[in-house]
Amino acid sequence: MEHFLISIGLPASLVAALKLATLGRLLLAAVLGGLIGLERELKAKPAGLRTTILICVGATLFTELSLDLAMLATSGGEALRADPARLAAQIIPGIGFIGAGAILHGRNKVSGLTTAATLWVVTAIGIGVGAGAYVEAIGATVMVLGTLLALGRLERVVRRRLSNRRYTAALEAGSDALERVEALLRDRKAEIRMDTIDKVGNDVEITFRVIGPQHEHEKLVKHMLRDEGVRRFNRS
Repeated sequence: MEHFLISIGLPASLVAALKLATLGRLLLAAVLGGLIGLERELKAKPAGLRTTILICVGATLFTELSLDLAMLATSGGEALRADPARLAAQIIPGIGFIGAGAILHGRNKVSGLTTAATLWVVTAIGIGVGAGAYVEAIGATVMVLGTLLALGRLERVVRRRLSNRRYTAALEAGSDALERVEALLRDRKAEIRMDTIDKVGNDVEITFRVIGPQHEHEKLVKHMLRDEGVRRFNRS
């Protein structure tokens, strides 16, 4: 690319400046990706500092190469065949595979969605830097950090005050275990919503949802584990 730019008449000093600008964009991508990755690293998430830096720098480089190749085709008189987004457009499907690997499923619980979304946004930031949208990329980085830090604390406060959880319990048929649970929650700041009631062998299996403060859920769990009429109890 350097020899090509010189051959079409651009001064060598300008070409050198363009190379420095490219390195500057890659450095900016590393800094922005690193800031987000540092927050993930401090929280011991699967995708940390190195991962976010590599993704952001890679997205920036792919975007720059995509634009450079389009410029090369245009200068050769094939402007109609030049697509500046052809190479960059493949970044998003590629990051989808990495993001899917960060999502874990187990015991009816999904984790890693925030990390996967973070990688997706880091990729967008890298594309923005590669396309020269520096203000947008820096602004997006600030917004992402604010979301991960400030809103994370807000989520914890909300969960302590109002948590929505689903439970499954197998109760001894003919016992009044369910009535005891309802009585336990009735006089407290919690709401119980019954989802399903099924007869399984000699037991009655119920699935219900409890909405209330965190400490009410803890009391419920302790009660269910102590109740002799409860044969099995778990969070679903």
